[in-house]
Amino acid sequence: MIETSTRPCSVALSQDFNVEWHEETLEGPNHASVLGVYVEHAMEYAREHQMMPDAIAVSAGPGSYTGLRIGVSEAKGLAFGLGIPLIAVSTLETMVSTVMFLHDLPDDALFCPMIDARRMEVYTALYDRALKLVEPVGAKVIDACSYDDVLKDREIWFFGDGAEKCKEVLRNPRMHFIPGVRPMAREMLALAYKAFRAQDFVDTAYFTPFYLKDFVATKPNLDKILKGSV
Repeated sequence: MIETSTRPCSVALSQDFNVEWHEETLEGPNHASVLGVYVEHAMEYAREHQMMPDAIAVSAGPGSYTGLRIGVSEAKGLAFGLGIPLIAVSTLETMVSTVMFLHDLPDDALFCPMIDARRMEVYTALYDRALKLVEPVGAKVIDACSYDDVLKDREIWFFGDGAEKCKEVLRNPRMHFIPGVRPMAREMLALAYKAFRAQDFVDTAYFTPFYLKDFVATKPNLDKILKGSV
């Protein structure tokens, strides 16, 4: 399992629904320099313990354009090289799954994972306990009135690095915040295993991650560079 959609970079190996090995860093983004090393370590562990992979699962986004591109490229290379199928796992669903396993919340709770985008924008969606979408995945600009219509009847739990920056704006008493939730490879296990059992694979040759927004490259300001202010 490979997760590179946000600042952390992580790789994990599982067998019989147990995570047997994982390696990760929260000091990102440095996916280009560490992911290949982590994958090499994973394959060494797999060979030593005679547990060669049956499939490769990769975080499919939304998230960082560069991070997703690096992770999916690595996953595709492994799948081609080993001759095994590729599984795409939603980044937001991984975050929801993590919260449901770790926290005892009401049956009617709504889950709102948020990945930091720019300014007050986040990549997000709204899920119920069955991982059904209550609000679709999208890039959302958050203000004080966000989710007012939903909060009339339900309470919402927010988490992810996007939620951290929105706490000062979202102040309804029906809103709750769970700190420290990040998409990590070892937390992809339940969703990856479910997809594997259902033979829900993606086309290794043509699969592209869910970038949500196109990559936007910015040109440096030459005048500022010459003046030494950049």
